[in-house]
Amino acid sequence: MQNSLLFPIFFVVLLSTSCAQTSDKEIKTPETLDFTAELVIDDIENAWGMVFLPKGGILYSEKSGKLKFYNSGRVSEVENLPEVYNRGQGGLMDIELHPNYENNGWIYLSYASTEGNGKGGNTAIMRAKLSNNKLVQQEKLYKASPNSTRGQHFGSRIEFDRDGYLLFSIGERGNRDVNPQDITRDGGKIYRLYDDGRIPDDNPFVDQAEAKKAIWSYGHRNPQGLALHPETGQLWEHEHGPRGGDEINIIQKGVNYGWPIITYGINYSGTPITDETSRPGMEQPLYQWTPSIAPSGMAFVTSDKYSKWKGSLLVGSLAFQYLERLELHNNKVVYREKLMDGMGRVRNVRQAPDGFIYVSVEGKGIYRLVPK
Repeated sequence: MQNSLLFPIFFVVLLSTSCAQTSDKEIKTPETLDFTAELVIDDIENAWGMVFLPKGGILYSEKSGKLKFYNSGRVSEVENLPEVYNRGQGGLMDIELHPNYENNGWIYLSYASTEGNGKGGNTAIMRAKLSNNKLVQQEKLYKASPNSTRGQHFGSRIEFDRDGYLLFSIGERGNRDVNPQDITRDGGKIYRLYDDGRIPDDNPFVDQAEAKKAIWSYGHRNPQGLALHPETGQLWEHEHGPRGGDEINIIQKGVNYGWPIITYGINYSGTPITDETSRPGMEQPLYQWTPSIAPSGMAFVTSDKYSKWKGSLLVGSLAFQYLERLELHNNKVVYREKLMDGMGRVRNVRQAPDGFIYVSVEGKGIYRLVPK
């Protein structure tokens, strides 16, 4: 029998039980491309996160634990980073700038850390400032617990909403039967904090005994994409399913997204996880990919530089090694297109302030998509 901590009754009436839009839209490969992929930074093993600094240059993370700064054709390594637990899918992951970065200088990082209880590591969130190519004024804002020696499902992306709240994802660390459905445990969640790490009073579970007060939504597997919709301001997320069942979700306060009780995926061995794809009180994905594309990185196109792409959603595919463009209409996927096919495992995609799209490809580097 489920504990009341796991399924808060007062949220059930808000949730949808309709079926997800399945991946029935065949992905197209355009006969001609309207852009060229220009390699800007080469020789990168795994550029997980990247941000564009207001005065120029790209700050990017390498999963191995290095933070680097590119400007005017030169790459320099940032010093004084925290100790990073580089294991499996964990390491130095996402980077995000404070919305008021030009005035306060805060940079936010997600990384796997050994701090805390237990062997191994778990996902941590910190902020710091960049001074003379060093991280200074470091502040740890959140550390998931307990640690685990498992190498999978750390998450982790970072995003700020329009009200300035800090949102981030942590995967369920491969412990699907315990973590994602239990709000007293970290893992398989989206979290929400003030920019300084304080917990907002209006978070959904602040008044529930033993609950992790920073949780914003739960029932996730391994979210590696977060982005704000440019028109609605809603937080969109995508996450890895198992074999099949990768999802796109619109994240809502206190909502349960179902993993692993409901899923469109199966075990990697081919055996079923569950016979349920929906259940009352659990939210359906906006879209699901079967077979899995292994999504990583997520960006909405608002730039006028790509006339045919404006309003599209871009998602990297690790499994099939391409950049996917999804056209949307009324929150429905109406068209899918394969870009940069065969370039390699696409880890991240972001739109820069100047309107150009940048894409990081594992083992190669960071590309700029230049319209023809």
